Amino acid sequence: MLENKIRTPEETEAYLRELKEWIHTQEETEAEEMSAFFTKRLARYEEVHLGNWGELYAHIADFFDDGLETLLDIGCGTGLELEAVYRRFPEAAVTGIDLSGNMLAKAREKFAGRGFRGIEADYFAHPFPVGAFDAALSFETLHHFSYEKKGQIYEKLFQSLKNGGYYMECDYVACCQEEEDLCMERLARARRRSTLPEDVFLHIDTPLTLEHQVELMERAGFRVRVLHQNEGTVVFRADKAETQRGKRGIL
Repeated sequence: MLENKIRTPEETEAYLRELKEWIHTQEETEAEEMSAFFTKRLARYEEVHLGNWGELYAHIADFFDDGLETLLDIGCGTGLELEAVYRRFPEAAVTGIDLSGNMLAKAREKFAGRGFRGIEADYFAHPFPVGAFDAALSFETLHHFSYEKKGQIYEKLFQSLKNGGYYMECDYVACCQEEEDLCMERLARARRRSTLPEDVFLHIDTPLTLEHQVELMERAGFRVRVLHQNEGTVVFRADKAETQRGKRGIL
């Protein structure tokens, strides 16, 4: 059983102090393009991610409804979260989208013989089929993007789901507005210093607050519940029902 943990005010204060100190150490470091960042670190990607979120990777499929047949996984990487999905739903047809062809190659090898289809693409730009999936999933990917970009992807995910479908998100959220602002300001400074084209994604964490995450999902038409929280990591479930568009509130 996964246990919830919410930071105390004192823990939040200490966390923000450490974050500010860390950001200061990164000011002269050149930001990397997103797919290049992960490709460069492919050898240690799974070790690092399992070290941070191993328990959630192992249990993410527990949050899904019985009978899952079709799943869209955006930012799937090497498919760490899909190992639990296939243990519970061995016959599921999964479409995984990721910027890194190297990571997708590892996922394809890992899930050979399973119903896995890997697409190397920018999931903001790649078209999703309408009404095609029982569920969608993202695991520690959207905290790299802006408020506007997240709004766009939630709209696309809503349209990609069957009526009665749902979207699961496990991600890093900002503890408060101060953290959100600090990270967005860091991205703006990194963008000004960068020699990379304006239209490429930089690997800079830009988490939103829990309230802003929920606001964007609801704006897309979802009804949202927070299922689990461990300090800055939150598992959301966002349900699609056409009659719910415009309703608000964390359940």
